Amino acid sequence: MASAPRRRLALLGAAALVILAGLSLRAGGYRLGLSFFAVKYGGSLLWGSMVYFLIAAFLPRRGRVAGLALALAVAVEFSRLVHTPAFDAFRLTTAGALLLGRVFSLWNILAYAIGIGLAALLDRALLPGQEESRQSAITSQG
Repeated sequence: MASAPRRRLALLGAAALVILAGLSLRAGGYRLGLSFFAVKYGGSLLWGSMVYFLIAAFLPRRGRVAGLALALAVAVEFSRLVHTPAFDAFRLTTAGALLLGRVFSLWNILAYAIGIGLAALLDRALLPGQEESRQSAITSQG
């Protein structure tokens, strides 16, 4: 079992790697010959994974992380339908485009969900948490 601080550090490291992968995909995906689909939705998949890892790093109850990450991702996607001068000005910046995006797409939500699901699977496989350890202790006592 990974201790809470070690697990948090691993999750933050995973988020940093995903951010690096996403920025690399955006910057060089087309030069590598990747299709628009791979760059666009690969970035969305990575963004969903990043959201999962960041929430998981600070939320101790693993069972709620994926749902919360998906709710946040869906809220951000639907925020693209809201247009105010300040919001639109932020979206025109690089940070705004990367964090909030510019154009609403239901396909993005699907990509986020896949990314969140994959991140959750990695989390469970590579970083066993307290829930699993508690369950093991209970069954071994029985």
